[in-house]
Amino acid sequence: MAKKDYYEVLGVNRDASEEEIKKAYRKLAMKFHPDRNPDNAKAEEHFKEAKEAYEVLSDASKRANYDRFGHAGVDPSAAAAGAGAAGYGGFADAFSDIFGDIFGGGRTRSGVYRGADLRYNLEIGLEEAARGTETRIRIPTMEQCETCHGTGAKPGTQPTTCSTCQGQGQVRMQQGFFSIQQTCPRCHGSGKIVQSPCGTCHGDGRVKKQKTLSVKIPSGVDEGDRIRLSAEGEPGSNGGPPGDLYVVIQIRAHPVFKRDHNDLHCEMPVSFATAALGGDIEIPTLDGHAKIKVPSETQSGQVFRLRGKGIKGVRSQHHGDLLCHVVVETPVKLTERQRELLREFETISRQDSDRHNPRAKSWMDKVKEFFAQ
Repeated sequence: MAKKDYYEVLGVNRDASEEEIKKAYRKLAMKFHPDRNPDNAKAEEHFKEAKEAYEVLSDASKRANYDRFGHAGVDPSAAAAGAGAAGYGGFADAFSDIFGDIFGGGRTRSGVYRGADLRYNLEIGLEEAARGTETRIRIPTMEQCETCHGTGAKPGTQPTTCSTCQGQGQVRMQQGFFSIQQTCPRCHGSGKIVQSPCGTCHGDGRVKKQKTLSVKIPSGVDEGDRIRLSAEGEPGSNGGPPGDLYVVIQIRAHPVFKRDHNDLHCEMPVSFATAALGGDIEIPTLDGHAKIKVPSETQSGQVFRLRGKGIKGVRSQHHGDLLCHVVVETPVKLTERQRELLREFETISRQDSDRHNPRAKSWMDKVKEFFAQ
C-alpha cells in the first residue's frame, strides 16, 4: 500500500512552521497513543503514521529531501525503525521536547527555584486614586534564618546530599514511552537532606517576619489596576531569585461620586419648584465646587455634563467628565399652607392638563390603546 503524504497525515500545509508541525503531532499523539487506546489496532496505526511523519518533517534535512523527492528521498529503514512497535521508548526524547512546557516547569537540576509572585489588595479613596498618593504597607515575608544562615541545619552540622536524586533535586520517571522529570520526593528539590534541623526555623532555612514597603500610587489609577514591586515577592529556594509583589488597587465607595473609567457620575437632587421654574445649583467636584444653571421645566433623569471635571486616567491624555443626574425631589412633611397651595396649583393645572402634563397625557393614551386591543 502506498504511503500517505506526511503533510496530509499531520493535517498541515507544506509551508507549515516547525511549531505548527509540533502542535499537530502532539494533538494526534495524544489522541491515538496505544496506552490510551488499548486493543485498538486502527488507533495504533494512526499513531505510527503520525510519528513517522513527524520524525521526517521535524528534521530540516529530511524534510528538504522529502519536499524534493517524496518518500524516495527519505531513508526507508530509518522511517521503519521509527514506526515499529518497539520504537515508542526510543522516541521519548523528541516527544519530551514537545511536552517540556507541561512537565518541565522551569526547574533546574540544582534545585534552584524562583520565588512565587505575591498579591496585596490595597484599598484607597477616590480622591487618592484621582490625584495619586504614596503610602506604606506591611506584608509578611520569609527571611533567611540568622541561626543556621539559611542551611536549615542545626549549628555545628551540615545538610547531607540526598541519596535518592544524588543531589540533583530531581528524578526521572518512565511511564510508557514518556520520560518525565519530577521534583525529588525525598528532598523536595533541594538536593540536600537535613538530618538535625535548626531549632529556630525547624529545618526550613527561613523564618517568617514582617516588612514595611513604600508604594507610590500614580494619579488616575482605577479599580483592579496593579502596581508591580520588583523582587518584593516570596524569596526563592536554594539561592533562587525572589518573585514580585503585585499591589492590586481597590477603590472605596464614595458618598457622592461613582466612577466609570475616567468619568464621574453623581445624583443632583432638585426641588420641585426649581425644576419647574429653573435656577442655579451648586454641586461638588473633586476640585471644589461648580455651578449649574438648571433651565425651567427640567425633568427628573435629565443629565448635565461638566467637561473636564472627571479623572485623568493613568493612560489618558485628557480628563473625563462629571455627569450630574437630576432627581426631582418630592417635598415631604408639608405644612397646611403648602398643602393648600399645592391643591390650588393642581386645580389650575387640571384645567389644561394636556398642556401642563404632556408626559402624563402620552402615558394615558398608551394605556387606553393597550386596553382597547
